[in-house]
Amino acid sequence: MVYRFRVILDNDTEDDVFRDLEIRETDTLEDLHNIITQSFGFDGMEMASFYMSNDAWEQGEEISLFDMSEGVNSVRLMNETSINDVVHEAQTKLIYVYDFLSMWTFYVELAEIIEEVEGTDYPNLMFVHGQIPDQAPEKAFESDDLNDDFNEFDDDLDIEDYDNLDFDENWN
Repeated sequence: MVYRFRVILDNDTEDDVFRDLEIRETDTLEDLHNIITQSFGFDGMEMASFYMSNDAWEQGEEISLFDMSEGVNSVRLMNETSINDVVHEAQTKLIYVYDFLSMWTFYVELAEIIEEVEGTDYPNLMFVHGQIPDQAPEKAFESDDLNDDFNEFDDDLDIEDYDNLDFDENWN
């Protein structure tokens, strides 16, 4: 089977920038990485990762191009992960980040699963819309404002009352 993906640049402009591409379901995420970088005009020499995602585009498990964990935590690698292991009818979304200094971020969504067409080379770039900007769109890393009334010093502790701070310390 062949998976058709739409890969959309995460930018805050009104100009949509996306690519539609086809790739075999048994190809690896490294193959998907390669067609994405080529279709957007990148040289493919920067670090990149895919992240599992849900319908709200929340970032989940990382699948990395290279193992940078130095043996501490094992990481799934793109070249060892086939596309159909992470994407299927029930799991259609991935987030792709290219070049961690620039943070080019893309939404990758499975649009359709079709039969392989004889005579077509895969992966296949089907459609190009929009030009990628010269620089990656800036990311605003903001937390949800959960409580406007939060005061880190409002913990009902009297720091002047050392005898009742609930800790035993052996001072030498």
